[in-house]
Amino acid sequence: MKKVLITGGAGFIGGNFVHYILKKYPDYKIVNLDALTYAGNLATCQPIQKHTNYKFVKCDITNRKSIFELFEQEKFDAVVNLAAESHVDRSIKNPGIFIKTNVLGTQILMDASIKFNVRRYHQVSTDEVYGSLPLECPDLSFTEEATLNPSSPYSASKASADLLALSYYKTYNLPLTISRCSNNYGPYQLPEKLIPLIVSKALKDEHLPIYGKGNNIRDWLHVWDHCVAIDLILHKGRIGEIYNVSGQNQRTNLEVVRTILNNLKKPESLITYVKDRPGHDLRYAINSRKLQEGLRWKPTYNFDLGIKHTIQWYLKNKEWWQT
Repeated sequence: MKKVLITGGAGFIGGNFVHYILKKYPDYKIVNLDALTYAGNLATCQPIQKHTNYKFVKCDITNRKSIFELFEQEKFDAVVNLAAESHVDRSIKNPGIFIKTNVLGTQILMDASIKFNVRRYHQVSTDEVYGSLPLECPDLSFTEEATLNPSSPYSASKASADLLALSYYKTYNLPLTISRCSNNYGPYQLPEKLIPLIVSKALKDEHLPIYGKGNNIRDWLHVWDHCVAIDLILHKGRIGEIYNVSGQNQRTNLEVVRTILNNLKKPESLITYVKDRPGHDLRYAINSRKLQEGLRWKPTYNFDLGIKHTIQWYLKNKEWWQT
């Protein structure tokens, strides 16, 4: 795979994956496509913008004409689709843009992949497509065969994209794979998501808003471990298969906030409990045995180590998240 299109490469996971893939495969030619919405930040890719095998293209994946022209010009070997609207609260307020980007955009990328004979298409999805698990059953987790049961317009749009992708594999023989990851954290994450939001507000001694009682549980995956998983699936995963990517670090939201405050030596009095959002899933947990046994992947970051590194990155890179 000598030429790879990475969509959403100015975003959080996409930006990290661009860095990862250029470092591991210096002979690959990487095209980073991003619409540069509020969630895109070209500063994320500033360290590699002069790399001889790197190219940035500003484009919306829902622009069929531009996407097809790009595919015809570049003749990609592989496509990794990380472009997505991903904030649950925003999806509740404006679901339409989530359907447009996450479903229609996926369709257009797959249509172009078929027409221009892309050798591999990878769709990055989320564990939220499975819905919620009860708090009182900590041993339960979703496998790749679990029924999809999304709770928000965001997760419904991602579930729709997954089903559409599988139909393209079955109907058009598009050589694709799908991965579903747990909650990511790490460098370059926009401060609207929990961990960077808490870090940025705590540093300014502002109130830290926590939904409900803070008992909702998420499984935290360091973004670099996620990049390793995507790489393995892209190169070695079986066509037509879905792979769960779990960080194996379940924490309540309150535990996450307290860990951050402890690292920053800030008081817990900053915590403010706010009204829970509609349809707030209680617990996410996925089983990544298929990925671990089939492709020999395992996470390298435990949460305590990963959160320390993440906090240090935000402390050292205030110019990135304060702009």
